[in-house]
Amino acid sequence: MNKTEKVLENTIKRCREKHIILPTYKQMRNPELIPQKIKDKLKNIGLWDLNSLNLFRITWKNEPKKFGGTFGDVNFIELPSELTGVKARIVTLIGKYFPTGAHKVGATFGPLVEKLISGRFDPTRQKALWPSTGNYCRGGAYDSYLLGCQSIAVLPEGMSQERFDWLRKVGSEVFATPGTESNVKEIYDKVKELIAERGDEIVNLNQFEEFGNPLWHYAVTGPAMDEVFHKIKAENDRFAGVFLTQGSAGTLGSTDYLREVYPDFKVCAGEALQCPTLLQNGYGEHRIEGIGDKHVPWIHNIKNMDMVAGIDDNANIRLMRLFNEEAGKDYLKNEIKIDSELVDKLNLLGISSIANMMGAIKMAKYYEMDENDIIFTVATDSMEMYQSRLKEEREKNGEFTNIDAAVSYDADLLGLNIDHIIEMNYYEKKRMHNLKYFTWIEQQGKTVEELNAQWYNKNYWKSHYAKVDEWDEKINEFNERTGVLKEYL
Repeated sequence: MNKTEKVLENTIKRCREKHIILPTYKQMRNPELIPQKIKDKLKNIGLWDLNSLNLFRITWKNEPKKFGGTFGDVNFIELPSELTGVKARIVTLIGKYFPTGAHKVGATFGPLVEKLISGRFDPTRQKALWPSTGNYCRGGAYDSYLLGCQSIAVLPEGMSQERFDWLRKVGSEVFATPGTESNVKEIYDKVKELIAERGDEIVNLNQFEEFGNPLWHYAVTGPAMDEVFHKIKAENDRFAGVFLTQGSAGTLGSTDYLREVYPDFKVCAGEALQCPTLLQNGYGEHRIEGIGDKHVPWIHNIKNMDMVAGIDDNANIRLMRLFNEEAGKDYLKNEIKIDSELVDKLNLLGISSIANMMGAIKMAKYYEMDENDIIFTVATDSMEMYQSRLKEEREKNGEFTNIDAAVSYDADLLGLNIDHIIEMNYYEKKRMHNLKYFTWIEQQGKTVEELNAQWYNKNYWKSHYAKVDEWDEKINEFNERTGVLKEYL
């Protein structure tokens, strides 16, 4: 028996002992394919419970309840024109109803499961290392626990306290690095240090380079957007565009799927104006947790982009208060006359989700979109992980008043305009793509040959995404070998 097969045997034994079954991408996209006996079991399991059957809740279609939910339609909200100030319809998929309250359990599922079922990760002796600026390491720690693995989280010390508290609660080993959201090099430096100290005890699952991250969104998030579009569209409506902040570029994998279905739709990537890497080859620090850093991720298919937009983090934080402080909610309900039920759901948008909404508004204005245009974006998480940020803003800037609400609504929502936007031509795309060189070739050991292949080889990206069915076959084979699934059929 060779080394790979021995590791695989260890993994199969671990999963058999811990009663672990792996869902397929098809099941995460269409939960109706999940065996009924598993659905019945889920009726007695909480959404965030550390139970391996919650792997089947890595889907946009969870019933929106904390305990005992099964599945339904894709969770989304449509933001009305009274709120956005544009005619175009802006639709946001809701990430709160994933386990951990964020869709990153999907982004981490792909990288970890691919290694587990191919004998490249031994859960009996290795730890999964999740370098992140927040939700990715939370998703990774959660998936690791459900899959019988130990985990290590590396994230900046300036991230919200809720993240650190939760990671320690699930038993992850936690390392806080200097800086905030945009200090990714410091994360990479700590990862190198840990690997040098511990050798192959650690398997690094870097969200910025693991293709299992965008692959999950290609297979699950893109189809979810398409499904919602067909549910809500009128006769003459168009799938007009998708706005997503760059982040790890994982969620942008959904747009590779959608490009196959809607060749003419527009894709815009956003970043913080205070850290304008794509816009200006620049740098800086910002407060929009999770949306991007001083580099271009290896897994970002820049050629699939149409534009880049900068989001002001000052406006973003003020909108966080408008949507969550009582004075802000009262203003929106009573003076702008926005439906009370919708206003009460605005806490489904975390800080980065508000940035996604802002970018979608800018995109709609740039392209002069009308009521027949539908733009999609994503609420990665909700305000559940940012209550400490609200408290900090109150302590720093005082009570949020009716006047503050009126100013924020007028300036930060209605006042959004088309500044700090680049509509990308061929050479703008190539400039942004070439920025990968400095991080990935000079620092992280990638090759120039592969960098060039990403740009010149027309099959490079398609070949990665074409592996979805292949991984499903391997997942089915793995479940066969553990034998656990048989009890549920």
